[in-house]
Amino acid sequence: MIRVGVVGYGYWGPNLVRNLADAPDCRVSAICDSSQERLAVARHRVPAAATTTEWTDLVQDPRVDAVAVATPVATHFEIALEALRAGKHVLLEKPMAATADQALRLIDEAERRRLTLMVDHTFVFTGAVRKIRETIEAGDLGEIYYYDSVRVNLGVFRSDVNVIWDLAAHDFSIIDYLLAQSPCAISATGMNHVPGGVENIAWVTAFFQSPLIVHLGLNWLAPVKVRQTLIGGSERMIVYDDLEPSEKVKIYDKGITVDNGVSPESLHGLRIGYRTGDMRAPKLDTTEALRTATLHFLQCVETGRQPITGGCAGLRVVRLLEAATHSLRHRGRLVELEGGSVPA
Repeated sequence: MIRVGVVGYGYWGPNLVRNLADAPDCRVSAICDSSQERLAVARHRVPAAATTTEWTDLVQDPRVDAVAVATPVATHFEIALEALRAGKHVLLEKPMAATADQALRLIDEAERRRLTLMVDHTFVFTGAVRKIRETIEAGDLGEIYYYDSVRVNLGVFRSDVNVIWDLAAHDFSIIDYLLAQSPCAISATGMNHVPGGVENIAWVTAFFQSPLIVHLGLNWLAPVKVRQTLIGGSERMIVYDDLEPSEKVKIYDKGITVDNGVSPESLHGLRIGYRTGDMRAPKLDTTEALRTATLHFLQCVETGRQPITGGCAGLRVVRLLEAATHSLRHRGRLVELEGGSVPA
């Protein structure tokens, strides 16, 4: 039986508690939140769990084997570090930490103590994203040309992180899981429209050593909610719409063919042909992604194996977020990523 304590019972915490409480061989033994009202709701959901307004009490509780953290990103490092030092396994809400240096320190601490450290990159555990990875690995798309995502809605405005840290973290984690390569450079532009606020609209472009390019449109000021991604390859293309109730992933047998003609050296001999075939919508696993993620975390705690979205995956995402933010602050200046470092 793995006894888990959950820190944070605001937006995401109740979802964590629900899935952990329903997991076999797991018990939610403690819940922490700064609000007594939210703790009252938590006690109704899990009457046997101890409740506290002090996360240090939960971290030091000997009845807790693992800690799930669902608090603002600025607090992740301190809570996770103390939990690891107390011998607890840790599941962190995304993004993993506020800086790459903090993420590195958490990874080192977990490795030194042989504890499980996992980041809740929930989209990686969706049936849709897993099917896309399966399709890419089978070679059905051919060479990947682009990943183009639109992730927009009206609100929720946040004060702790900008729209890149809030929304691009999802796409960066998906890209990290899907592609066998990492960006070599990033450029980002954006704007804040609320006095004293953070950037609420942004566009991010990531470049690779290959002809692959990634573009993200991120917006808290859109009149409608859109969660759509286009992935184009040399053989086939994918439309992934996370808001689609049934056919979230559609694979199109569409593309172009290039014929160099009689004389490859002559631009006049270049001809472009268009290929149009069928569309198919593969069957997807409909298990709730957070359930799959929490079960994976518990299995890793039990077996000692590395999580799919472990500390290193979380670090790679934070480095990309840092690079995009650095570029944003300098009006789209290209940030080279050599060995994952970001200029000061």
